[in-house]
Amino acid sequence: MLDLDRFDWISFDCYGTLVDWETGIADAVGGVLAAHDVRRSRAEIMALYSDIEPRVQAAQPSRRYRDVLREVMAAIGEEVGVRCTAPELDCLPDSLPRWPVFPDVPDALRALRARHQLAVISNVDDDLFAGSAERLGGGFDMVVTAEQVGAYKPDLRNFHIAAERMGVERARWLHVAESLYHDIGPANRLGVACVWVDRPGRGGATRPTDAVPDLVVPDLAALARMAGRD
Repeated sequence: MLDLDRFDWISFDCYGTLVDWETGIADAVGGVLAAHDVRRSRAEIMALYSDIEPRVQAAQPSRRYRDVLREVMAAIGEEVGVRCTAPELDCLPDSLPRWPVFPDVPDALRALRARHQLAVISNVDDDLFAGSAERLGGGFDMVVTAEQVGAYKPDLRNFHIAAERMGVERARWLHVAESLYHDIGPANRLGVACVWVDRPGRGGATRPTDAVPDLVVPDLAALARMAGRD
């Protein structure tokens, strides 16, 4: 069991951990496909996304996430025989700032903020994150985006820059995330304690790995309760 009192900083992945990106992705992509009379299940859309997005990011790490998402949508379309229009290619980045926040997140963040400094390390552009930050209620002490770094997690540069900005010893830093591939694996390599938010029925939008978290919780509310900050 982790003693959360030993951590000065708690950093979070945003999409999948704080924001329900699977619903956002499935609704946006499913809507485009349906307009072409193509139907794919949520699980099928997530499988396509989890395969395509990392390949696009790795091919051109300095590309803005808006452009990554456009290419992901184009590739998904090609996989299912749909040629997307220009507005349809924008469905993911245009909808991202409106993707829903998990209901437990705002109260949990407020509770954790009472005793810890909070950070976000996210594979996103600054302007796209701004919309999500407003929905999350703000209050983050530090934010590192892929746009700022010029690389996408699981690249360790994102975490190194976060560590520099937080000015924290690794023993005093806890990272919390839904993605074993993007977050828990890098935390393992850096020797940073980490919590896997394993929400029931989620996780289909990221690749599986053999990363090992220090703690597993079903949602952020559970982490806040364990910290005694409910």
